[in-house]
Amino acid sequence: MSSGSGGSTWRRPVRAIASAAGVVALALVAASCSSGDTADQADPVVRQPAAASPAPATTIQKAPPVDPAWPRWGFTHTGVSANNVTEQFEQVVAGALARTPMLQNQHIMGFGALNPQPRPQEYFWEDLDSRTNLMRKSGGTQVITLCCAPDWMKGGPEGPTSDAGWAEHLEDAPYPKHFDDFAKLSATVATKYRDVKYFMVWNEFKGFWKDHSKPADFKGYTTLYNKVYDAVKAARPDAQVGGPYLGFDSNRTGKSELRGPWGVVNQNALDAFEYWFKNKKGADFVVVDGASLTDAHEMLPDAFGALGKFGAVTTWLRERTGDMPVWWAEWYFVPEDKTTWPEPMRLAVQAASMIEFAESGAATALYWNPQSVKGCQGCMWDPKTGAMLPTGKLVSDFTTWFPAGAELEKVTSSAPGIRVLAQPKKLLMVNTTKAETTTTVDGREFTLRPYEIRWSDR
Repeated sequence: MSSGSGGSTWRRPVRAIASAAGVVALALVAASCSSGDTADQADPVVRQPAAASPAPATTIQKAPPVDPAWPRWGFTHTGVSANNVTEQFEQVVAGALARTPMLQNQHIMGFGALNPQPRPQEYFWEDLDSRTNLMRKSGGTQVITLCCAPDWMKGGPEGPTSDAGWAEHLEDAPYPKHFDDFAKLSATVATKYRDVKYFMVWNEFKGFWKDHSKPADFKGYTTLYNKVYDAVKAARPDAQVGGPYLGFDSNRTGKSELRGPWGVVNQNALDAFEYWFKNKKGADFVVVDGASLTDAHEMLPDAFGALGKFGAVTTWLRERTGDMPVWWAEWYFVPEDKTTWPEPMRLAVQAASMIEFAESGAATALYWNPQSVKGCQGCMWDPKTGAMLPTGKLVSDFTTWFPAGAELEKVTSSAPGIRVLAQPKKLLMVNTTKAETTTTVDGREFTLRPYEIRWSDR
């Protein structure tokens, strides 16, 4: 899934058999964004008076109360994961992940899962069973995203989803007359997977927000959300449900109450969030996503400075919601103009973005794992051996040392290009420059290579 709220590229699962290795995999085939234009039907929102934009996190914000053992960090399974290779490979990856249990998320349709309800009275659970089994074996705290909707709920035919259905209609929202059907499906999922406690409703307002220059159909989404919330809570009172899983896209300029050196958040996104929050039946946490880039693929003022958006949005959400736990279901920070960063720089930007989440008090951040059978920049594990790659180790290290219950301490660097995150027993340093840099941190001198990530005991 590429970055940019509202412009993300989705993936459709396609069964593929690698005969030479006897491997069953889910190949990824890109599908363009497609949704019904319902934006003009949205109710008007009365905007709050413009407020001063939250400043970048110069002080550490204590996260809202959650379970002290909450991992905070984790990832989303996409079209290909460890369960799509061989049983032995899955065991290797599950064992590696189990060393540091973290959050793991799976969608009910798409991203490695075929249509779970081809017909109103027919269910297909094979893919969800396989993914939840992987999450369970690897010790993950399981999360399910209640998206997407079977074809017959959005104007398509009954039966397994066709190639054209995956390519053209995966992102379509269910028709209003089928909102109850989708809520029933969601409750069925929650009932079947009783060891899954956390559920996110839908994904990025897909089908409810076609043109981001216009208001979203936040009334339609909120109606769907409330039906799902009620159905899941009725079936599973212990379940935790959150929304609206809204993309906070931004631009260089524009009229908005939330802005900073990194750009201006689309006021339509803020309005949609405000409407949902005011009219929701309930929520146990709030869910958003976004990219440090603007919609025009700019990083303002630069790759590291643009990360301030994550902290600013988190602060805005905490202020607006009375300090509810803020979940980032996805976040993006790499170029979209086909520029490829050297891997040390990409990892440094990722680490700095995670520092931004930690310092602003985000309760959860899920990495969108672009896993591939051939490997990729940003993959969490090696596609041949299953060993954790640097990205996977980075997420694991944050889970170990900076879970939600970690007591963060403000520790500074004598060199402004070195960013630091610390807790009583451990500190992390990230060189955000392309030059070797010597700095004094915590009373000690360190020399970091260009874009080096350094962990140190205290």
